[in-house]
Amino acid sequence: MTFLQKLALGIAGLTAFGIGSFILTAPQAFYASYGITLGSDASLLSELRAPAAGLAALGAVMLAGIKSPTLRPSSIVAAFIVFLGFPVGRILGLLIDGVPSDGILAALVLELAIAALCLFAFRRGTGHAASSHMTHKTKRI
Repeated sequence: MTFLQKLALGIAGLTAFGIGSFILTAPQAFYASYGITLGSDASLLSELRAPAAGLAALGAVMLAGIKSPTLRPSSIVAAFIVFLGFPVGRILGLLIDGVPSDGILAALVLELAIAALCLFAFRRGTGHAASSHMTHKTKRI
């Protein structure tokens, strides 16, 4: 893996793990930072904590992929799922619901930046991802 690829997975993994963990452990505080008041509705909090746990887990997979060649392909896929999926959802929300708070727009910009970093780091023809793909193709010939 190149330094840029490790950096991309590190940033993506720390971001996903950190945000997922924060929502999982303190959803009211996390959403208050966006100006959203949640209250104490157990059903709503459960609905927020469940995907937060998934986000934290995907972040852990991204981070593990930095050191583990076995987990590397999964970690790259996880980074793309999270950092392409979240912006798509936010952009659809913008189109359907209107403009959200500045904090949520800032989150969209951060997600797009991490997506761009991952797209650049793992583009075809660079580093480990491309060389393992080429080796696999060569073995079939």
